[in-house]
Amino acid sequence: MQPRQVLTADDARTIVEHRGLKHVKVGVFDIDGILRGKYMSREKFFSALDKGFGFCDVVLGWDVKDQLYDNVQYTGWHTGYPDAPVRIIPESCRNLPTEDQGLFFLGEFAEPASEICPRGVLKRVIAQARDDGFIADCGFEYEFFIFNETPQSVREKRFQNLTPMAPSEFGYSVIRNSVESDTYLSILRLCEEMDFGLEGLHEETGPGVLEAAIAHGEALASADKAALFKTFTKIALQKEQKMATFMARWSEEYPGQSGHIHLSLTDMEGNPLFRDADKPAGMSGLMRHFVAGQQRLMPEFLAMIAPTINSYRRLVPGYWAPTEASAGIDNRTCAIRVISGSASSQRLEYRIAAADANPYIILSAVIASGLWGIKNKLEPEPFVEGNAYEQSFPAAMQLPATLWDAAQRFKSSTVAREYFGDVFVEHYAATREWEEREFRKHISQWELERYFEII
Repeated sequence: MQPRQVLTADDARTIVEHRGLKHVKVGVFDIDGILRGKYMSREKFFSALDKGFGFCDVVLGWDVKDQLYDNVQYTGWHTGYPDAPVRIIPESCRNLPTEDQGLFFLGEFAEPASEICPRGVLKRVIAQARDDGFIADCGFEYEFFIFNETPQSVREKRFQNLTPMAPSEFGYSVIRNSVESDTYLSILRLCEEMDFGLEGLHEETGPGVLEAAIAHGEALASADKAALFKTFTKIALQKEQKMATFMARWSEEYPGQSGHIHLSLTDMEGNPLFRDADKPAGMSGLMRHFVAGQQRLMPEFLAMIAPTINSYRRLVPGYWAPTEASAGIDNRTCAIRVISGSASSQRLEYRIAAADANPYIILSAVIASGLWGIKNKLEPEPFVEGNAYEQSFPAAMQLPATLWDAAQRFKSSTVAREYFGDVFVEHYAATREWEEREFRKHISQWELERYFEII
């Protein structure tokens, strides 16, 4: 039996026994999309397949640096950080190419932690889509920089003067992807063996930056693949004495790293719903409503879409990232790009998305906002022609300029509470407020150089 043939708990036991494994790796994704996990003995794993297992809920109560939130209700010192129930997902079984014949299984938090579990939030949105008669087909694209560095060397250099895998700009370079073919091929093999195969991998414009397009599919599986791709690509590269970053923007000298999402809807029988050949750009009325909902709610949901302080370094004019909730036909200066094609290829590209977003959380926002547009039969704002950066937009289309502002908009959103639940909205907004507060404690080099002597 192959890992991707595992569908049940009995299948999971069979493959573990067949491989003679004494330990299995399991993990869950936290609020920031970081995989937290451990090795589990075979006996414990077999028990967990039936009964689940307890995982300290601190992983839902701390930030990317393991600093404890002081402003959330679900967990904290006031609750004593108890275990939260986690269920193992048998059908998530994957090979670990970097660990011989090892196996990995994804888990997800069960009730009541499922209310704030990112995968749980997406599952609820998908269920609402199915109740409305829709299935979302999605695919993630990621840009990421690769450096000839290690976790130790980047800290020794204080993250300055790093050596990229390749120097300067050379987009779509066959020379680069041939010279660095060992790295390219190792990424491609990893993705195939772990079942998040790539439709494309190429050199982007920038020193050492690549773009990977993950094969599209049903929404939950697509988010799983995106989250695993980010994690295990980093792992594979670090084993080669290289490092990848998925920061939204790591250097002021270069544009940011995108995490664009391609999306279309079908009915429950798999019939595409976004194409109407008799309408402008081939857009069906349903697709127009979906895009309109995304436009209308983008300012309210931006904290889910741009979740870090660094996210807002990318959202500046002229750097291939949108600055308003704009939409256009095959226009890459807009937040939403409508792509015309056949019934099966008609789709939208959600270009506001950056590489630093949690795939489960951002996809929840992308789908829910579109469903709300369909529900209310909204019409999109006039489609942008030409350069969106040079045009003015009404106040309703302006995006929050900071993470703090975005968190406030999100917290006050009645639609967010309708689709994601009060518990998630309160918890997630608080985590973004914490992130902003942590940033305010920091004294930057820019401030020292600007004010130290002169003020």
